[in-house]
Amino acid sequence: MQALVLAGGEGTRLRPLTLSVPKPVLPLAGRPFLTFMLDWLARHGVDEAILSCGFMSEAVQEVLGERHDGVRLHHMVEDEPLGTAGPLRLAADMDLVDDRVLVLNGDTLTDLDLSAELAEHESRGAVATLALVAVDDTSSYGVVPTAPDGRVEAFLEKTASPPTNRINAGAYVLERAVIDRIPAGRAVSFEREIFPALVGEGLYGFLAEGYWIDIGTPERYLEATYDLLAGRVESTLPPRDETGSLVAADCVTAGARIGPMSVLGHHCLVGTSSTVERSVLHDDVRVGADCAVTGAVLATGVRVDDGVVVEEGAIVGAGARLAAGSRVERGVRVDPGVVVGPAEPVGPA
Repeated sequence: MQALVLAGGEGTRLRPLTLSVPKPVLPLAGRPFLTFMLDWLARHGVDEAILSCGFMSEAVQEVLGERHDGVRLHHMVEDEPLGTAGPLRLAADMDLVDDRVLVLNGDTLTDLDLSAELAEHESRGAVATLALVAVDDTSSYGVVPTAPDGRVEAFLEKTASPPTNRINAGAYVLERAVIDRIPAGRAVSFEREIFPALVGEGLYGFLAEGYWIDIGTPERYLEATYDLLAGRVESTLPPRDETGSLVAADCVTAGARIGPMSVLGHHCLVGTSSTVERSVLHDDVRVGADCAVTGAVLATGVRVDDGVVVEEGAIVGAGARLAAGSRVERGVRVDPGVVVGPAEPVGPA
């Protein structure tokens, strides 16, 4: 089975983390994010994945290479953004795709049952099947109502009184007839152009169960991290420690308190009497003595001097330095390479 993964976005909502690392390989629980999706695909029989990338595509290829475990990887570059459907047409024009293909949004962490979706697609003789998931709050999404037999009835944008709480999960099974309907040479949207035109013409929804989250914001990035650590989503993460944290073996944390629910990447150091709680430290982060990091993300190479406080929801970009005695307030984002001085706290403008 073959899959096309849409991984060309810039990840603007995750800045400053994605200013230095493309979202597909942003560290999540100590691993490049997209490896979780590739593991998921492999569990459902996918042995070849086409990665459609644009922004910082060379970095994606360098990190992931040509194979992940049993999945062959083909890296395809969008010279200009092609939307959600355009990359599939480009892949077809390059003779890269088969007559049936899975198409996945590359910014979701999930363990939905793709095998069941494929089986339902075949049993219905569908031309396209979309995985649909239920969410508690539909205000950020359009909804996809279906008939009792699973036929998609409409694609509805954000509405005050939605007829369903099922949204598009970004996991599609598509036949060649769908690919042939995608215009070539321009950006095309599945959601706004292709799927609405297929209503009544073999477009079905698959009501999926399981874990699903879009990691496109810092809040959801941290939520996904906590869910992985707690085992709420199927994964191959190594065992966590007694606090539910994942600390790389080459970290130095003697005299510090780590956890609960924290991730420390390779070569991190946390100084004496410091605490790191519900936080993510990417590789090569140094935290001095008497610091408190709570519910925050520190990107690769961040340097935190003694006596620093980093509050809930703060995001510190790669290579930034927090000088002794400084404070990064709740929800603040510090750009890569910036030096934060101790004179006054860094907070919202």
